[in-house]
Amino acid sequence: MSESIFWDIYESPVGPLTLIAGEGGLRGLWFPGKTPTPPEAARRPLPAVTEQLEAYFQGDLRAFDVDLDMRGTPLDREVWRRLLDIPYGETESYGELAARVDPDLFRTDCEPWQRARAVGAANGRNPVSIIVPCHRVIGADGSLTGYGGGLHRKQALLELEGSGRPDPPGKTRQTSLL
Repeated sequence: MSESIFWDIYESPVGPLTLIAGEGGLRGLWFPGKTPTPPEAARRPLPAVTEQLEAYFQGDLRAFDVDLDMRGTPLDREVWRRLLDIPYGETESYGELAARVDPDLFRTDCEPWQRARAVGAANGRNPVSIIVPCHRVIGADGSLTGYGGGLHRKQALLELEGSGRPDPPGKTRQTSLL
């Protein structure tokens, strides 16, 4: 027996987000062009998710309480679980995140100095961005690196949470996405 999949579009301040849910919870939150649109017949409102996204973008919600049904390798799932530990408004480097992951979950040929890259790859496979805050992971030097939704969205999300990096002296920035 096949599982029912439902989907909807949430018009967010950072662009339309495709939400995909199964019977076990939210399976995907995708930026434009990152996933095929499911059949129109499966489109249903997902109020438990959209209400929380609305509150998040208004600055009223700091932690989501949404059932998740994320599928991935044991390393992927552990990285995604650890992403949920990064507090709202804070960031962590890929290396710091890798240090919090059980070493036994990495491939046996993955040297300790390579684990940050393996964590970065798992971070990039996160199917529920924003809710599982992969945008809070940055480079060791504090730079914004890699984000499936584009670095402009990563910057906007960090600024929304109050963790945006300061601008160099004499430069001002306007967050046009929020």
